[in-house]
Amino acid sequence: MGLSVLSIIYLIGSVTFILGLKMLSKPDTARKGNLVAAAGMALAIVGTIFLYKSEGKHLHNYGWIAAGLLIGTVIGVMAAKKVKMTAMPEMVSMFNGMGGACAALISIVEFDHLLHPDFTVNVDISGDGDALGRAIGEIWAAASRAMDHDLRGHLLIILLGLIIGAVSFAGSVIAWGKLNGRIKDFAFKGQHIVNLVVMAVVLLGAVVLIWTVNGRVEAAAEHSLLSFQLLFYLVLACALIYGILFVLPIGGADMPVVISLLNSFTGVAAACGGFLYNNPVMLTGGILVGSAGTILTILMCQAMNRSLKNVLIGSFGGGAAAAAAGGGEQGSYKEISLSDAAVVMAYASKVMIVPGYGLAVAQAQHACHELEKLLEDKGVEVKYAIHPVAGRMPGHMNVLLAEADVPYEKLLEMEDANAEMPTTDAVLVLGANDVVNPAAKSDPASPIYGMPILEVENAKLVIVNKRSMKPGYAGIENELFFQPKTSMLFGDAKQVLQQLVAEIKQV
Repeated sequence: MGLSVLSIIYLIGSVTFILGLKMLSKPDTARKGNLVAAAGMALAIVGTIFLYKSEGKHLHNYGWIAAGLLIGTVIGVMAAKKVKMTAMPEMVSMFNGMGGACAALISIVEFDHLLHPDFTVNVDISGDGDALGRAIGEIWAAASRAMDHDLRGHLLIILLGLIIGAVSFAGSVIAWGKLNGRIKDFAFKGQHIVNLVVMAVVLLGAVVLIWTVNGRVEAAAEHSLLSFQLLFYLVLACALIYGILFVLPIGGADMPVVISLLNSFTGVAAACGGFLYNNPVMLTGGILVGSAGTILTILMCQAMNRSLKNVLIGSFGGGAAAAAAGGGEQGSYKEISLSDAAVVMAYASKVMIVPGYGLAVAQAQHACHELEKLLEDKGVEVKYAIHPVAGRMPGHMNVLLAEADVPYEKLLEMEDANAEMPTTDAVLVLGANDVVNPAAKSDPASPIYGMPILEVENAKLVIVNKRSMKPGYAGIENELFFQPKTSMLFGDAKQVLQQLVAEIKQV
């Protein structure tokens, strides 16, 4: 009875994951979708704890399980409540890394169970050296009979979870450090070759392990358990090193793509855990996360008109080379006063707001929404132009504006926003840089050449709010700032918006 009820619970959990993911595709249902998927996960966890049975035995160590759930819940809730919007990408990256670490730990535990199954084998290892080999062979033969399946296939899933989870964990930690500025871009000559060598060691070690464990007593007897374990942990260490080297040279401008890719890695690693435990809800959740992360990664690469290979080996953003490619300042720029900017926006028919990371840094989303409502009260049509890779993670600007209760229908995707630019009287760029750089269309020498951008230069007037003329995250100069129709409005985004609101009220 318990098994049938648990199967129904797992089915419900799997359905909630699918529905939740579907609802996440639209801003107005994303929050509800997140809650639906979370409820399904909670149901699956409770069902597993109290109804799961393996070989007639229930789970035990409920105290440890409860302690782990309590500690994890407290940390998760506190982190989510206290995190600033600017630090949201870092938290997502770290939480994703914890998922990869869990998958790797599951593989380590299951590998230990593979070596030390829950059964007794009486063997005599006294005498000559061949006796030890025969004893090991008896252990492997008994393990094969106890698990009643192919050891090679079982170890393959263990190693997949170990390698992918370890790469995801180590890479996510590096991404977290790069996002918060603790870790700088680092690359050395021949690093790609070193990466390939490390990955080759990982794959070769995994092949040797799988080839050794083939379920035959004769083959297993030729290898000691100690060397087998050492090779396994060598694979783990090299996978961790590869995860570090894999992310370390990637430029800051590509971090959204890297986070998405690592998220898909974690999903695949979790799916391996579902295979190991024959747990359908864990398998479904892992596959959904892996596939969704992969699709999102591809879409983001398309949004930048770059291949995934170019992202992973291009070291784009933040380096001296990128800055040099920008060519330095391209002329003089002009500033606009707060009062002039207020008059322009108050008497415009249509205003387009382009949010960027500077808006998130200043925590200015609420002030931006106040400006939007004030302009609409004066009869101005206000919309937001959202670039797919604006900010530091996928959907960063959508989450930021949703926090300020900006209506979802006002958020335009890049293609729709670009179609309305020629009929827009004024564009207010708030902290965005690379996603509005015309060099992506006009300068073949630019590292962002070919990347689709928000074509704000097609509007009648462009007002750019920045703290300074410092280049953006890609480390290149923005030629938009020097065009005749562009005016610079320097200052902290929140303070500037509040002052704009005050000025517009007096117009």
